[in-house]
Amino acid sequence: MPAPPEISPCQSCGACCAYSRDWPRFTVESDDEIAAIPRYLLDGDGSGMGWVRGRCAALDGEVGVGTACGIYAHRPAVCRACQPGDEECLTARRRHGLGPIA
Repeated sequence: MPAPPEISPCQSCGACCAYSRDWPRFTVESDDEIAAIPRYLLDGDGSGMGWVRGRCAALDGEVGVGTACGIYAHRPAVCRACQPGDEECLTARRRHGLGPIA
């Protein structure tokens, strides 16, 4: 019997998606990539993701408990670059009172 797929630590965190209103901003995304994201999830000027209730508008779930990205396949490049346990991840986790990833 094959082993179940590994669950990413991001699915029980989401801190990077609730770190700052100014993050994520679009940097290298093409117009077509941005157009793939539903307009209601973008900020007012379309320069990044919208911010709702202290978190990215596309974040589903509860930070530190269980989360998912509502646009995972179309998430911005900066989101793809943030990796579990890297400095950006750990900075966001500290802001939410979460320890390092075990």
